[in-house]
Amino acid sequence: MLVGVCDFPGSYAFPPAGYGGIERWLWAVAVGARAAGADVHLLGPGWLTDLEHDWVRKPVRLEDVSTGSLAERELRDTEYDLLVVGHEYPSLPAWTRTWNELDCDVATFQHSPVFQHTATAFDGQRSRLYCYSPEMIERYADHRPIPELAVHLGLDEEEPPATAGTDLVWLGRIDEEKAPHIAVRASQILGRRIRIVGPVFDEAYVRRHERLFSADHVKWIGELGGPAKTAAIADASVFVYTYARKYVEAGAAVFGESLRAGTPMAALTWREGTCADAALCDETGAVAVVDPREEDETAARRLADAIEQAESLDHQRVQAIGMQRFDPARHFQAMSARSC
Repeated sequence: MLVGVCDFPGSYAFPPAGYGGIERWLWAVAVGARAAGADVHLLGPGWLTDLEHDWVRKPVRLEDVSTGSLAERELRDTEYDLLVVGHEYPSLPAWTRTWNELDCDVATFQHSPVFQHTATAFDGQRSRLYCYSPEMIERYADHRPIPELAVHLGLDEEEPPATAGTDLVWLGRIDEEKAPHIAVRASQILGRRIRIVGPVFDEAYVRRHERLFSADHVKWIGELGGPAKTAAIADASVFVYTYARKYVEAGAAVFGESLRAGTPMAALTWREGTCADAALCDETGAVAVVDPREEDETAARRLADAIEQAESLDHQRVQAIGMQRFDPARHFQAMSARSC
């Protein structure tokens, strides 16, 4: 099987060293496809040039290819079986025009809860859209979505054997939508230290919760990538996951990252059917579902209970489940099969 994994214009490198959503997913699919025995081409100029010694890298984007051009002929003659792309591409006329000249499938994962696709972008067979959670399946029901947990990988983020860690950890972008202040308050209720890992996207949000964020039990780590990022997760006793009431998580990378590192998760959600419900089970974490009408303090106390519950879980068992549930080869095999 010949697979083309397409980059797209963005601010992160392919593959990324720390953060990025679609970028990390595309890299995981490329790695997973190769592990599953497929031949893989990295399409587009965004892929790091130092990958060329180990990967076939073709710096062409389908949307830039002209009708009847040599580039179009070369793409057609390559005879790809599957193209894996960012979710925007199947709705871009210039991209789909070139793709329609190729006799291959296309698959993508929905990384945004708001992007609007064209009505004909997906047929569920030759063009397939995958969604993480029941919540996302419902949002994109018109496009025949297929349920699948996303796998994300970064550079040099291989997980060490699981060990029981010490402090709590929260990781992600720091802003109102991700709501880390609730995790900080939950750790304060428990008298536990918490490490906050990630870039600040909203300084005003941090200032609004300055009293919490500047408390003695909070340690600011900043943005990490590679082995340091993996270690920050693996060295924690529990990964604490939060988000704002109205925010919809399309497919958070942190579930796979935490479970593969052997760190159980305590998740705060505001409704049933979220990514946390799809990714976690009783052996890998605890989910606190809180009525969105409740105040932050109530949510923090419910989250604190979930942290205590998650802390009793076996880290080695968490890692074993995580390695299977978020295995790149398994993920590729699920996405490369046409739905019935």
